[in-house]
This record gives sequence, C-alpha cells and structure tokens, in this order.
Amino acid sequence: MAKRDYYEVLGVTKTAAVDEIKSAYRKLALKYHPDKNQGNKEAEEKFKEINEAYEVLSDGQKKQQYDTFGHAASGAGGNPFGGGNPFGGGGYTQYSGDMGDIFGDIFGDIFGGQRGARGSRQKTGEDLRYDIEVSYLDVMRGAEISLNIPKKDICSSCGGSGAKDGAKPKQCPTCRGAGQVRYSQGFFSFNQECPKCRGKGSVIDNPCSVCRGEGTIKKQHTMKVKIPAGVDEGTSLRIAGAGNAGPNGAPSGDLYVVVHMKREANFRRDGDNLYAEAKVSFSQAAVGAELDIPVVDGTVKVKIPSSTQPGMTLRVREQGFPKLGRSDRRGDLYVKINVEVPRSMNDVQKKALFEYAKTMGEVPKDAVYQSDNFFKKIFGK
Repeated sequence: MAKRDYYEVLGVTKTAAVDEIKSAYRKLALKYHPDKNQGNKEAEEKFKEINEAYEVLSDGQKKQQYDTFGHAASGAGGNPFGGGNPFGGGGYTQYSGDMGDIFGDIFGDIFGGQRGARGSRQKTGEDLRYDIEVSYLDVMRGAEISLNIPKKDICSSCGGSGAKDGAKPKQCPTCRGAGQVRYSQGFFSFNQECPKCRGKGSVIDNPCSVCRGEGTIKKQHTMKVKIPAGVDEGTSLRIAGAGNAGPNGAPSGDLYVVVHMKREANFRRDGDNLYAEAKVSFSQAAVGAELDIPVVDGTVKVKIPSSTQPGMTLRVREQGFPKLGRSDRRGDLYVKINVEVPRSMNDVQKKALFEYAKTMGEVPKDAVYQSDNFFKKIFGK
C-alpha cells in the first residue's frame, strides 16, 4: 500500500512552520496514542504513521530531502529516513524531536499537571495582561501613561508565608517536599503537581487570617508605562516582575500591556504611513498653491501642483509616524485632495468664470454674460 503524503498525515501545508508542525503532531499523538486506544489496531497504525511523518518533517535536513524526492528518498522502502524502535517491540517509528517536550505536553494535558519529570520548580506569580488605548499623538511623540492595575501583592501580615503568627510551613506528607507526585501511564512515568500542597512542597496547619494561607492579597497599584514612539496596533509591552506576586515568596510574574490605537476622525494609519485629506478651492487646484495641511502633531506645508484633480493623492516624504526604535526615520504622509466647488459667487466672480469658459470653448465666443440681477429684473425673481 502506497504511503500517504507526510503533510497530509499531519494535516499541514508544505509551508508550515516548525511550531505548526509540532502543534499538529501533538494533537494527533494525543488522539491516537495506544494508551488511550488499547486494542485498537487502526489507532495504533495511525500513531505509527504520524510519528514517522513527524520524524521527517520536524528535521530540517530530512524535510528538505522529502520535499525534493518524496518517499523515494528512502531508497529501499520502510522507514525512509532510518531509525529504529525506541519503545522496544511495538513497531513505532523513531522520531528525532525532544521526547520530553512532546510527550510532556501530551500527558500534561491528559493529567492536567505540569510538564515532564523534571523535579519540583518554584512557581512564579501569574502574568497579567492590561489593554490600553492611545492616541495618534501619543504614538507620534511617545508618551508616559499612568495605569491603575489590580494585582496580587505579598501579604504584609504573614510576609508571604501564608502561615499565621510567624509559624513555619511544614513539609507536605504526600510529596515529601518535592511539590510533585509520580504517576505511571502504560510504559511512561510522569510527574504531576501534588494535589495536597498544589506544588508548593509544604502545607500550613494554621493559615494567615488575612490572606487565608495564600501568601498574597489583591491591591490596586499605580504605575507608569512608557509608550515608545511609533508603536503599532496590538503591540505587547512586557514589564518584567510587574505581574502577580508569587506564592511563598516566589518571584512575581510579568505584566503585558497591549496597545490599541484610538480612531482619529481625519486620519488613518497604515504601518508607519499617515493618511489625511485636505480641502482646496477650485482656483488653488487649477493654478497651484502651497498650503499648511493639519496633521497629528501640527501642520505640514504641502505644495499643490497646478491642474490638481479631485481625489488626487500627494506624497510627502518623512512626515508619517516614527519607525519604532528609529527616531531619526519616519514613514510618509499621503494627502488626498478634495476640490471644493464654491456654493455662492458674486457677479464679478461669475463673469470671470464665464470668460474662462469661453476660452475653453464651453460657451459660444459671441455669448454675453448676463448677471443674476438681469434675470431678476425681467422675471421679477
């Protein structure tokens, strides 16, 4: 039976990045793993197939060979890129990825615990996300914004220990201070967070009455955040250690401030470029002019060339947003010209336009201009 295309096996395209290939493999390996499908020969074959596909597509050199020669790269059939059975008799294809990384994630999902048998790790505090809206002017010049953020802080009553009256936590009897307990699943053994102490490695007999044994309490914090000039929509600014305090004196998590742009009525941003509109008179569009065009942070002189047409867009270099991290460079300004037709004119202005129309052949050369007053006298209007 002909082998299926490896990309088809994992459900990814040929342009898929390594992370995408890895993610697809994890999902399929979790679905078809023999320990979840005991006695199911079809699932076992699929598991073998996806492992073989992952071994090739996760290795840059093997992937290049496969993209060039397909399954013919094997030469003699079987596993086309070598490798034996790491499991000792089950017929599964060996793969070159990080087994601890792949199966740690898979069985971490099964058990709901932490990855890998890597021993107890001190838990850091939770990361926080805070979304803010900034104006075009803030982004154009850069700004410092004050934020009020509720976050967990170390409990001042117990100093973060979670114990009342200075009492010390005791070693957890379940995990014996390791913070993790070992489970077996088929031929694998995995560590999971201890359910008794929740990974702390210790338990508290007499918890603090203020924080109820957590070691942290929620407080309102005021902090200043610098918005870099040129920052783009959706940019995440990381402030290390500004997240929630960790349990039992562990390090705090990080704060991620996500930037969003306020809508501006007269402007539009696209990357580092700024788009604006300007109104000019008929005569300015016809004969040309130099105008001060309002922009985000002031005005810019823009030359309107003669014979400018309605809707024409003029480009002004280096008058857009600053390039992030490069204050000496900016994007461009694009100005769309809107030509305004006068709503009212006096006789002198109308006669001048009438004579202009004669030179353009729009009215007969022998035609004579008649003012509005002339028609009012005749028709009484």
